Amino acid sequence: MPRLSPLNSPLLLGFDEFERTLERISKASSDGYPPYNIERTGESRLRITLAVAGFARDDLDIELEDSQLTVRGRQAEQDSREYLHRGIATRMFQRSFVLADGVEVTAASLDNGLLHIDVSLPRPERNVRKIEIAGDTSPALDMETKGQAS
Repeated sequence: MPRLSPLNSPLLLGFDEFERTLERISKASSDGYPPYNIERTGESRLRITLAVAGFARDDLDIELEDSQLTVRGRQAEQDSREYLHRGIATRMFQRSFVLADGVEVTAASLDNGLLHIDVSLPRPERNVRKIEIAGDTSPALDMETKGQAS
């Protein structure tokens, strides 16, 4: 049985891409590692901060493909160490964020085990235009138009 979409209303036209984005988000890993914050740093700026303690700059990869921002972490194996207790996570990870159209990644930095990714939001523009109505005119208007033309 096909899944019904919340966007399957005749009043919502042209939201196919949005629906695909929602599907992609719902399929994304629900793994909570690494933990992250998203904070507003200005009127049109956000910062994504991921806790990546133990990962060096070379262990991290940030990629933007279409509207999906993906952060991957992979540490090189260090077989020479013998752990008596291993409580610090060193597993590889992938964390994805779907960005709206017009959102731009402006910077990324690694500081004290925190990976900061700065993004800027587009300023919304109001797009208002008048739509002319085409079609039959009433006979009374046609007569007035013809009378004025003579």
